[in-house]
Amino acid sequence: MKILTGNDLASGDVVWWAGDGWSRLLTEAIDVGDKGEEIGQREEAARHVIGAYVIDGTLTPDGPRPVHIKDRIRGIGPTVRPDLSLKPAESDIGKWVI
Repeated sequence: MKILTGNDLASGDVVWWAGDGWSRLLTEAIDVGDKGEEIGQREEAARHVIGAYVIDGTLTPDGPRPVHIKDRIRGIGPTVRPDLSLKPAESDIGKWVI
C-alpha cells in the first residue's frame, strides 16, 4: 500500500490524501498506488499542500498504518504539546500503539 502525505499549506497540519481531498485523519488515507507522485505534484501546484511525498503503508483492520515510525508519529500529531495532538475516540486508544 502507498499513502500520500504532506502538510496543509494554510495551517501546516499533517494531512493524508483521502481520494477526494486531504484529511487530518490517517484513517481516511487511501492507497494511491503508482499515482502518488502525480497527485502530490498536482496538489502542490494548486497550493493545497506542501512537501507531499509517498510512503509505504499496510492496511490493518483499523485502517492504514505507515510502515516507518516517523510517519506513524506524524499520524498521531505533535509530540511536544499533547493538548495539540489528535484525540482518538476512547475506543481507539489501544490502537495508537507506535
